[in-house]
Amino acid sequence: MTLIAFALVLAGVLLNACAQLLIKAGAETAGQFAFTAGNIWRAGLHFALQWQILLGLGCYAVSVVVWILALTRVQVSIAYPMLSLGYVVTAFAAWWLFGEAMTVQKLLGIAVIIVGVVIVARS
Repeated sequence: MTLIAFALVLAGVLLNACAQLLIKAGAETAGQFAFTAGNIWRAGLHFALQWQILLGLGCYAVSVVVWILALTRVQVSIAYPMLSLGYVVTAFAAWWLFGEAMTVQKLLGIAVIIVGVVIVARS
């Protein structure tokens, strides 16, 4: 894999992770709410107006373009498994930004993901 191809794949992974984190930050502005006919539109409007959610959706849009560029240079059977690195990035960022738990089980799972990605990338 060339440096440009790797950079595109990594950029796609990081953009997806950023999108998830931004959407989570925007979702937390409303807290939990009941799914009722009376408040679903109000909640939807609230979420639609959150800058974090809008920026997260923008990250998704850019990531699609970056991913298309990556797939012109990398086999999908190699590129797609690398998307799982987004979980690694997101898990650590969620721990740092949102105080989510980083358990031994999660760390072991992350290690398995990294080993799997390395094996696939070297194939």
